[in-house]
Amino acid sequence: MTTTSTKPPKTQALAEQGLGVALLHLERGDLAAARPLLAEAVAGGVSAGANAGLFHGAPALEFVLGRRSRAGRAVTAAVDRIVAARIAAAARRREQGRLPHLAEFDLIQGLTGLGTVLLSRPGAPQLHGVLTELTHLAAPPATDPSVPGWWCPAGPGHEEMPGGHANNGMAHGIAGPLALLALATRHDIEVPGQRDAIGTFADWLECRGGYWTTREQLGSTTAWPNPARRPSWCYGDLGIARTLQLAALATDDPARARSAEDAAAAVLDDQTRMGLITDASLCHGWAGLLALTRAIAADSADGDRYTGHLDQLAEHVGAGIDSLPRPGFLEGRAGARLALEGTDVTGWTRALLIT
Repeated sequence: MTTTSTKPPKTQALAEQGLGVALLHLERGDLAAARPLLAEAVAGGVSAGANAGLFHGAPALEFVLGRRSRAGRAVTAAVDRIVAARIAAAARRREQGRLPHLAEFDLIQGLTGLGTVLLSRPGAPQLHGVLTELTHLAAPPATDPSVPGWWCPAGPGHEEMPGGHANNGMAHGIAGPLALLALATRHDIEVPGQRDAIGTFADWLECRGGYWTTREQLGSTTAWPNPARRPSWCYGDLGIARTLQLAALATDDPARARSAEDAAAAVLDDQTRMGLITDASLCHGWAGLLALTRAIAADSADGDRYTGHLDQLAEHVGAGIDSLPRPGFLEGRAGARLALEGTDVTGWTRALLIT
């Protein structure tokens, strides 16, 4: 019998360690290699602690176990309790007029990541509650209508950001909720206001460059300098381009789709920005760009334009995998190999919210 634990077992981290390696084995169909890693992951119980999310604890377990079959009742029950508590906390915060923290709604720890798990579980009733709270982020807070509803007082590392900020990235910012809302819409799962929220988030990302927007930038009446930045999955223009393409596909907006695909091609052609990629990882390296470009090409009417880019990205990943010091998913060799091998039989790319 699997128990529930509030002390997080170290083996239940999808970002690193055994779960990410197990995901690679499951994608390859090597159940014999995956089983001991999965058994080790649940040996200390199922973690339902405060840091549980898509990349840690019960939700991470459900996501990985669900790649081949449905996770057990102890795991799904733990996830349901976590989701219910997070939905209730978000609703209380909103009703009290307080600004959210990134961990409330982001992909790594928050509701977006939990919604990703539920989107992979057929008929999950709590998915509507998650989508509803994410949709509410599109409305400005009553206490300060000058900022968007996802304006946060602190940064992703809980660092102080004077005046707060609006985070734009896939991992911690509004691109994550946008991607989930768009994917849910494409699966005919909608709540009131969902399409309007998709439009609000997409409009913001189309006109706001950089990893985040500060209070100073928000109030500026002149163009703000936008220096070249790493175009990675976690933070960066290629991840945002895929998110905007998903939004366009969900709302049947071919002009927005073309704009997103052109933006992706511009990133891939920009040697200055591409030169800022320094390793082969999924999170911020070549493997993430490879997985993103493959997804963008697959959904584009002009996917052949990315063929040369895909070949070059695969070369970079292949050359850099063995230099990655970690074994796991987001920053390690397992994730890079998943991207390089290029299959998606299990739907592992859902963990990145790109499919």
